Amino acid sequence: MSTDPRVDAYIAKKADFAQVILIHLRSLVHATCPNAEEAIKWSMPFFTYRGQNLCNMAGFKAHVAFGFWHDKVAGDAMEVGGEGAMGQMGRIASLSDLPPDAEIAALIRKGMALIDAGEKPRQDVKPRADQPIAPEFQAAIDANPTAAAVWASFTPGKIRDYAEWINDAKRAETRDKRIAQAVAWIAEGKDRNWKYKNC
Repeated sequence: MSTDPRVDAYIAKKADFAQVILIHLRSLVHATCPNAEEAIKWSMPFFTYRGQNLCNMAGFKAHVAFGFWHDKVAGDAMEVGGEGAMGQMGRIASLSDLPPDAEIAALIRKGMALIDAGEKPRQDVKPRADQPIAPEFQAAIDANPTAAAVWASFTPGKIRDYAEWINDAKRAETRDKRIAQAVAWIAEGKDRNWKYKNC
């Protein structure tokens, strides 16, 4: 098992509940993929296989997130912890929030197979610049002068990140919830991924 002491340090700084989950996930990844290597990227632990990102985990104040780098491994349907967490498993507050180990191991093996086959994840593709701004989203921004001022100062990349998040919502209820959250964050000067930058 190839471990990185920076991951040990990362886990040690997290709350007790998070440590239990992070240690479990770490052990499961290494048991399923003995050749996995560890790294810290974007301030969170990553597991790589054959030099490619396989999966990553992160601990927050009230939950843990775990996800796969390749978009073909697991989709939104895998979310078990609800809306609003990165990764495909939603907000993980305890081990009982995780799918069975066998299911996670199967996903890890699927990610390994995609890497073995040379398939590139969607993240490796140049981000699309053609994300339209949903009319409801633009109206909500315009209705909040503070958010509108910040929005006008955002780079195209920051605008695209928010627009894509809103456009990817499958249900109207999810879209409306994301719009409300986005406007609140924008009014505070935050970009779409602000909460993952200092985890």
